[in-house]
Amino acid sequence: MLESMNLAILIGSILVVAAAFTSLISFRFGAPLLLVFLLVGLLAGEDGIGGINFDNAAAAYFIGSIALAVILFDSGFETRLSTLRLAALPAVVLSTAGVAVTAVLVGLAAQLLFGFTWLEGLLIGAIVAPTDAAAVFFLLRVGGITLRDRVRSTLEIESGSNDPIAVFLTLALVGLLGNSASAVTIPLELVGDFLMQVAIGGVVGITAGFLIAEIANRTNLEAALYPIVVLAFALAVFATTTMIGGSGFLAVYLAGIVAGNVRMRHALALRRFQSGTTWLSQIAMFLTLGLLATPSQFPSVLAGALGLAVFLTLIARPAAVWLGLLPFGFTRYEMAFVSWVGLRGAVSILLAILPIIARLDHASDFFNIAFIVVLASLLVQGWTIRPMAQFLGLVVPSRLGPVDRIELELPGTGEHEIVAYVIHPDSAVARGERIPRWARPSLLVRDGRSMRPHNAGRPRPGDQVYIIATPRFLPLLDRLFGGHAVTAVEDPHLYGEFALEPDARLHDVAAVYGIMVTPGDEALTVAALFRRELAGDIEPGDRVAYGPVDLIVRQTSGDHEIEEVGLAVEPTRQSRPHIPVFQNRKEIAAFLRGLRRPRKEPKAEQPVEATPPADGAEAKPAEEEVVETEIIPPKG
Repeated sequence: MLESMNLAILIGSILVVAAAFTSLISFRFGAPLLLVFLLVGLLAGEDGIGGINFDNAAAAYFIGSIALAVILFDSGFETRLSTLRLAALPAVVLSTAGVAVTAVLVGLAAQLLFGFTWLEGLLIGAIVAPTDAAAVFFLLRVGGITLRDRVRSTLEIESGSNDPIAVFLTLALVGLLGNSASAVTIPLELVGDFLMQVAIGGVVGITAGFLIAEIANRTNLEAALYPIVVLAFALAVFATTTMIGGSGFLAVYLAGIVAGNVRMRHALALRRFQSGTTWLSQIAMFLTLGLLATPSQFPSVLAGALGLAVFLTLIARPAAVWLGLLPFGFTRYEMAFVSWVGLRGAVSILLAILPIIARLDHASDFFNIAFIVVLASLLVQGWTIRPMAQFLGLVVPSRLGPVDRIELELPGTGEHEIVAYVIHPDSAVARGERIPRWARPSLLVRDGRSMRPHNAGRPRPGDQVYIIATPRFLPLLDRLFGGHAVTAVEDPHLYGEFALEPDARLHDVAAVYGIMVTPGDEALTVAALFRRELAGDIEPGDRVAYGPVDLIVRQTSGDHEIEEVGLAVEPTRQSRPHIPVFQNRKEIAAFLRGLRRPRKEPKAEQPVEATPPADGAEAKPAEEEVVETEIIPPKG
């Protein structure tokens, strides 16, 4: 007994260490790290070189559920309220209606590919419909690309909030298939049960988030115990909500959002601890699911599963994204990218365990199909996120350059923190800019020696400076001590050659730069033009073509209000691919207007001396028809 226990501990430790060290391969070759963890589990399994025979589906589901709860709590904890304000509504639509649409479409395809019944096909659809929070958060945050905040926020919130409906649908369909019940009279009951789970999960999660923050702020424990207590409360929220009939995954995610956005003691220590536990949870979950799989069974469903993966990636997910995001003003390129980043991961494999636990017919087929779909998603989509963003022209300039910052929390409940910066060689300070009085360092470390700032002389690149500051000053300090981002002066092609005030009227701009203004736009300000043309948030780098010039957002405030606009007289048009799908509202409206507009019938030739109608009624449509929405540059 003891030997078996020690052997299990040894094997588990070796696998965790092996998975951790394979991250070096991932970062070097760009492979999705979670795919590497999954492959380590496969190699250690019964068909791999490790030969470990692990077939305990209930234990795998238990480990996976705990790991997913930890990941979701940390995902919520790192989600800012500004992110929610930008993308909460479109993300929630994708995580509810989008998951349902995806499940139905994939269910129809599964019926044709595998000969399943309608309920069995729908079960496969529910299993592979949700995107994976661990995969999406990791690849977006570590991928090194800068996207529009709204696009990134939509993907992150969707991946964190779409688990409840997927879990609910999977459990409901497993119950229906297990009881051989008729699905004709069930839909209303299922909708009621789902709404009840969401309501209970929402109330418990929000309440628990405030409770966790209050406990952390009001108790006086050993500092090392706070992260453990918070994690224990998060798991308690998950378990309690599930036991009383709510969605535990939704509750723990909401609890993380609330706790992460209120003032908490030891917040920095919590974030560091949770980062480590999240990595451990991801490794444990993917290793366990990899061990549970039996690759020798894959060939029997391989062709159909790959076909299902192609259908999911190219038809089902894009259709759900287009229908879900159509009301919210996303461009076709943004919708294409959101549909491509519908990464499947451990959640789908975890849900595929439920039919095995329930001993359903074709249960092993469900699991193997889901596993192959996840592998295909991580291989194809996970490896191509950066190239796809560049292909679609969605990479935007970074607002900040590289920053090397360490935050140290002061004891008590004060508003100040100790912040340590390593001065970047390209920073404003390294270039000789004077340090403001409120940002003067309290300590400077140079070449391993601690020095008083007034004795150290001018700060040098590589110096580590310690500053006592409030959190609201951190963005300013980042700009002061970190590397600088590309500016308008350095890249006029990116930001325009000339600067404009956002409240400048188009009539005045046209008078200075010799462009023509669309009738009715004369009194419109530059900022108002951007708000009219760009739905949702406005970010640096956004462009609006106006006749022969481009107007470009140079700088925005924290509330996405325009502070400076650039003008490019000879703009370099961004090369973008032609996408025949994902038309947005404006494009659809323009197409419908074109259909309603009567076609001009060819006129028979008339004698020159023919007298036109006295009221000129025939001439008006012809004049109106040549009016263009684009500005025509003046001749000469």
